[in-house]
Amino acid sequence: MFAGTGNLGIEALSRGADSAVFIDRSQECFSIINENLRHTKLEDKASVMVGDVFACLKRLSSQGRKFDIVFLDPPYNKNLIEETLTFIVQNDIIRDNSIIIAERDIDDIIPQSIEAIKLAREERYGDTVLSFYRHGH
Repeated sequence: MFAGTGNLGIEALSRGADSAVFIDRSQECFSIINENLRHTKLEDKASVMVGDVFACLKRLSSQGRKFDIVFLDPPYNKNLIEETLTFIVQNDIIRDNSIIIAERDIDDIIPQSIEAIKLAREERYGDTVLSFYRHGH
């Protein structure tokens, strides 16, 4: 979610992920991701959705889609991580034992847990933090 150029998902695909769904509201990002997928010959393992993340998540939920790994890189300092995590739970798009990785600014405030999603660990890289959440009952 908030996929940008899609580099992280493409890296996951190149390292053996079965499939990836890229979501970004920018038409420019949509075009870049599709071009990068063509260039790496991974387009048959991916789908790219352009639009509001929450609308796209709702669509994926209505299709019964569930994910093992979710990566989100929302714009910093907008409090989007908590809102997105809540939406993920409400729309039931992750499996038990899924991992959610949220990239954020060091000053962004994030929740320790939302229902069955719990913050497991964090890695800091300068002013950027990767927050790893685990979903499980």
